[in-house]
Amino acid sequence: MTISSLFAVIAVLMFAAYACGYQRSISRATLVGGQRHLHSLPLYYGLLTSLWCAIPSVLLIGLWLAMDDMVIQHLVVQSLPLADQNLPEAELGLLVNSVENYAEGVTNLSGERASVIAAAAERLNELRGLSRKALTVVAVAMAVVVAVIIWWRISPEVRARNHVERVFRVALLLASTFAVVTTIGIILSVVFESIRFFQSVPLTEFIFGTHWSPQIALREGQVGASGAFGSLPLFAGTLLVSAIAMVVAVPTGLMAAIYLSEYATKGVRNVVKPMLEVLAGIPTVVYGFFAALTVAPAIRSGFGVIGVDVSAESALAAGAVMGIMIIPFVSSLSDDVINAVPQSLRDGSLGLGATQSETIKRVVIPAALPGIVGGVLLAVSRAIGETMIVVMAAGLAANLTANPLESVTTVTVQIVTLLVGDQEFDSPKTLAAFALGLMLFIVTLTLNFIALAIVRKYREQYD
Repeated sequence: MTISSLFAVIAVLMFAAYACGYQRSISRATLVGGQRHLHSLPLYYGLLTSLWCAIPSVLLIGLWLAMDDMVIQHLVVQSLPLADQNLPEAELGLLVNSVENYAEGVTNLSGERASVIAAAAERLNELRGLSRKALTVVAVAMAVVVAVIIWWRISPEVRARNHVERVFRVALLLASTFAVVTTIGIILSVVFESIRFFQSVPLTEFIFGTHWSPQIALREGQVGASGAFGSLPLFAGTLLVSAIAMVVAVPTGLMAAIYLSEYATKGVRNVVKPMLEVLAGIPTVVYGFFAALTVAPAIRSGFGVIGVDVSAESALAAGAVMGIMIIPFVSSLSDDVINAVPQSLRDGSLGLGATQSETIKRVVIPAALPGIVGGVLLAVSRAIGETMIVVMAAGLAANLTANPLESVTTVTVQIVTLLVGDQEFDSPKTLAAFALGLMLFIVTLTLNFIALAIVRKYREQYD
């Protein structure tokens, strides 16, 4: 039985256990005078039986799958001839890989070890089949046995609700712990690899260097291998493109949100808001095509009329299209926040003689400012992390410039470029991607702190 089929069987057993636990609680309550004598509602007794039917089996399946391949591989190696068992670790690993590939039908046999590999592959398939059968039997049996034990112990005195809530509380704790541990793991992996990079390239050169050309010479005298790792052009390009995107997205999105929340009729709102949010579902590669094939040539032609030379790939084209893509993030979040402002604030302002525009400017927007800042911060993060539009519309040239009509590149584009293809993480060229990621993380974290400070300052006026 496949793992998916086994989980389906356990799901069926869970539903059956829920029904049995539910009926058991009702029948036991009838003997003592009705459901009012139960400590918890009958559904909690059903949930208790269902959860204990699934939890031990799922844990068993996870542990079994984690140990299965290692144990089977060890048994297969033990079945090999003694001479093959004593091979060096690297050669033995290649032999085991050949056995696994033949067992899966990936390769054909050839060479002097063909018979050994065929016998080992047969043994491997036999052990895998036996393992799946044993897992199915043990997991289903455990689910049934535990469910029967819990079902038998159901009584009006059992605090089923407390047990169920404790299980969900532990599950939520594990989920949050997993998220925290994953975040810490990502940070540590980036930091450790960045330390390796800074052992080869000085930190001052990386932060304040004005030339980016991460080409390391593989041999003496290699042409075009400068090995310059100044990240300043990358961050300048990132900030330039992001700033252009924000200039387009924030005013447009905020004004659209104010119109939809305060001025638009219900019919107009029901039509315009879904159409605006459709922009968020368009793939970024489509925006990239639009920027490269439509916006960039239009900008070049428009500026060419007045005699201004514009690069075929420019920060203005990438930033403008990126701003269009980000508009739904700003407008949708701002609209939700503005609608959450209590109507009593609006009524009080209007009652004191303020106009609708004055109410929006002096009451609604300040009250909704924390949420608006959060939406803008999300839009900034989206702009900083965008890659496809920049690659197709702004190019890959690491130019240190503030001119939006020139070609630039961003940090995320260079990270992707450095990690494309088969790379070994033992050269400054590849490790530079981790250093860029670390610097980008620090910049984003700084923006978060600034945004929180702004929110805290203005929120105090409305507590």
